[in-house]
Amino acid sequence: MQAIFISYDQAHHQAIIEILDRCSCRGFTAFGNVQGRGSHKGEPHYGSHAWPSLAQAMLTFVEDERVDTLLSRLKALDEEKPRLGLRAFVWPITTTI
Repeated sequence: MQAIFISYDQAHHQAIIEILDRCSCRGFTAFGNVQGRGSHKGEPHYGSHAWPSLAQAMLTFVEDERVDTLLSRLKALDEEKPRLGLRAFVWPITTTI
């Protein structure tokens, strides 16, 4: 099992839920409005007058065999609208309760 943290422009929210559904990844925790900026390029997401957009974040736990498909679909979404911003990070999960 892998944990996938997804940080994205709020405009991507519904599309990401649809991607999770298509990949049969049911469980996730979404973090409402969050602020941030990318490490290389892209506009900041501060929710301010100068930078009005906001980001959101999501954490999902996925079976190993679904990770590559999910990441591939998230990457395709990011490439459709690269200025919005979308990143995903994967961590191995060794123990759960």
